[in-house]
Amino acid sequence: MSYVVVGAGPAGVIAAETLSRMGHGGAITLISGEAEPPYSRMAIPYLLAEDIGEEGTHLRHADGHYEGMGIDVRRERVAAVDSAGGTLRFEGGGSMGYDKLLLATGATPVRPPIPGMDLDKVMSCWTLEDARGIVAGAKPGDDVVLMGAGFIGCIVLEALVARKVNLTVIEMADRMVARMMDKTGGDMIAAWCESRGVTVHVSTGVVGVSENGDGALTLDLDGKAPVRADLVVCATGVASNTGFLEGSGVDTGVGVIVDEHMETSAPGVYAAGDVAAGFDFMTGGHDVHAIQPTASEHGRVAALNMGGRPTAYRGSLAMNTLNTLGLISTSYGLWDGVEGGDEAVSVDRGRSRYLRLSFRDDVLVGCLALGLTQHVGVVRGLIQTRAPLGGWKDALMDDPHRIMSAYLACAQDASRRAA
Repeated sequence: MSYVVVGAGPAGVIAAETLSRMGHGGAITLISGEAEPPYSRMAIPYLLAEDIGEEGTHLRHADGHYEGMGIDVRRERVAAVDSAGGTLRFEGGGSMGYDKLLLATGATPVRPPIPGMDLDKVMSCWTLEDARGIVAGAKPGDDVVLMGAGFIGCIVLEALVARKVNLTVIEMADRMVARMMDKTGGDMIAAWCESRGVTVHVSTGVVGVSENGDGALTLDLDGKAPVRADLVVCATGVASNTGFLEGSGVDTGVGVIVDEHMETSAPGVYAAGDVAAGFDFMTGGHDVHAIQPTASEHGRVAALNMGGRPTAYRGSLAMNTLNTLGLISTSYGLWDGVEGGDEAVSVDRGRSRYLRLSFRDDVLVGCLALGLTQHVGVVRGLIQTRAPLGGWKDALMDDPHRIMSAYLACAQDASRRAA
């Protein structure tokens, strides 16, 4: 049996290791599209902040780790998949066959169609090569513009501040981290950043980037004064890497569509990580949850099924935890609420604290938390167990901070029912 895993991020590495530990005796090939050892993109901001060296981004550190597990790591880029014939074709020429295939090709940064976005001093922050360029081009005191204040952008923001640059953030949405925070939370994060010397523009579009005579860049903004930059870091979103699957027989949408066993529409072909549109635990639909815990679990479950151990995946929960210059923000589940549902809200702007709970009937379905780190795991547990809160819902509507008491009461009720 020949197992091929395309993509050497967390999903691909964990899948290959899981297959190895299953002891099936087949050949395992892990295909990486980069020259680097398999690494975590989520570690790159720590590299920029000089908290770690490049080796700290590597997913595995022991010499000969992959060889010792019988995993053949190949540096190739896949150009096409023929699922009917069970073969891959490489961009550099040549091909290889497979019996079971896992697609773990992740995502690629997307840049807006703005004049000047192809200039040398406009960079993404996605690969180790990108990180090297930012380290070389973002010195203390430099003027740096970060385009995009989503989840990834805010992680990069913290790393750039650690490099002691003069940072300006430009975001088209009406708030920071718009896909994990409502207007109240996003505005509170922006105020926190500005109090720490970061200039933040929301509801602002960049209409063009051009070079100055002094070697710097000018960003022309829609309705606002131009901004100078020695370097521009673009973090305006990513898209799943599915282009090479055209004509492959593998169904794609926002990502590669998979079933509860992480198998695609093509028998014997699986998908995991940021390329996979798996089941959403809350909605039952398909979505890409581009976070490392989901990628890791995708990889493990896909490998078990590839290796002949049927394992159903319950679906991933939308969850994000972000540290923005010391301010912790968290969102779980259907954080923006449901039609006909109720919201319990507590806001303390002076202390940068915000808690919002979303309910469907008496079941907690979503949460936003800002400046609060206690009991967020309890919130997640209530959402994932879909525990009926009964009278505790009214108590939480009066004071959402009583979440631990509600959790303990629900746990005791569940224990009594089990007995």
